[in-house]
Amino acid sequence: MKVILKSDVKKLGKKGDIVEVADGYGRNYLIARGLAVPVTEKSKEILKEQKQEEAAQDAKNRAEAERIAKEFEDLMLEFNVRSGSEGRVFGSVSTKQITEELAKRGYKIDKRKFLDTAPIASLGVTKVRIELYKGVIGTVRVNLKGSD
Repeated sequence: MKVILKSDVKKLGKKGDIVEVADGYGRNYLIARGLAVPVTEKSKEILKEQKQEEAAQDAKNRAEAERIAKEFEDLMLEFNVRSGSEGRVFGSVSTKQITEELAKRGYKIDKRKFLDTAPIASLGVTKVRIELYKGVIGTVRVNLKGSD
């Protein structure tokens, strides 16, 4: 029996895959639990439409991420940190603080998307890379200013 998977099934396939399974497994487990539908002409058409919609949504998300990455090129985040007389920084600026500052400016970024996860502990400008979408990386400049 051939079925189209409606969601990922471990050791069988990913959502949208057409797989050959035993009749009983297909009817009694996959279809009964809503994990798959039998392959028919109508279900093939629906699958094709869904893949086209996913491709269009993917292109839209990628374009949005590229637009944000371009805006990040001109963006400079400034943080005032306590520092000693020789420029030693007491404390650091973490990805959480950077995401909060970006949120204030209207960008909702998950802190797990940061590629440079080490806290920034040196005065001056540091570039921080953020993966905005699959393969789209934006760079934000973070400037630490010292104060006594």
